[in-house]
Amino acid sequence: MSQEKILIVDDDDDILEFVSYNLKAAGFIVESLKNPDKVIQKAISFQPHLIILDVMMPNIDGIELCEQIRLTPSIKNVLITFLSARSEDFSLLAGYDAGADDYITKPIKPKILISKIKALLKRQAAILDQSNVLVDSNVKSVNNIYIDKDRYVVTKDQTEFILPKKEFELLFLLASQPDKVFLRDEIYTQVWGDNSFVGDRTIDVHIRKLRKKFGDDVIRTIKGVGYKFTE
Repeated sequence: MSQEKILIVDDDDDILEFVSYNLKAAGFIVESLKNPDKVIQKAISFQPHLIILDVMMPNIDGIELCEQIRLTPSIKNVLITFLSARSEDFSLLAGYDAGADDYITKPIKPKILISKIKALLKRQAAILDQSNVLVDSNVKSVNNIYIDKDRYVVTKDQTEFILPKKEFELLFLLASQPDKVFLRDEIYTQVWGDNSFVGDRTIDVHIRKLRKKFGDDVIRTIKGVGYKFTE
């Protein structure tokens, strides 16, 4: 039985009951909240491994709430996934840009939901346990870009950038071995885990956002193969 803790935030009682029931049945420790204003306080005290957020909620939407979580030191590294009926590209991109680890659209079958959540948690555990560049090496300096893993800050030309979690990890991975071509499958495994539920466009979206911030020439596309960070 799993003992990971999950916090569910949704203003719909039926969704809270449905998700809570199935997660508890799968062995997770579950807390739920209908009021998004109390999420930060609850997450700090509960210290969940994963937070499941709805996008459309009263007072504060899930996107803004995700951004607030990422700025709160004691919970900034918690896994976050959206569970939303909104499936438009702009909602998905806004979710990832805010720092989400995944975006799940409703309706979803309980077995698929549990599989996706287990895959997220398994990937996170693997990253924490691995002795690889994402964990052990704390600072990279390449092409006048300084990447500080301890502070989750990237600096270029004396300007500091606070990146969403997945953008940061992708940049850090590519910069760990400049001029090495990272295969797309390799990137998925290192950054998102061996998770078949991640969409094919996910890497492309994150690469595009990194180029917008640091320049088109920083990351090269090797057509049909993958990407590399240029020195």
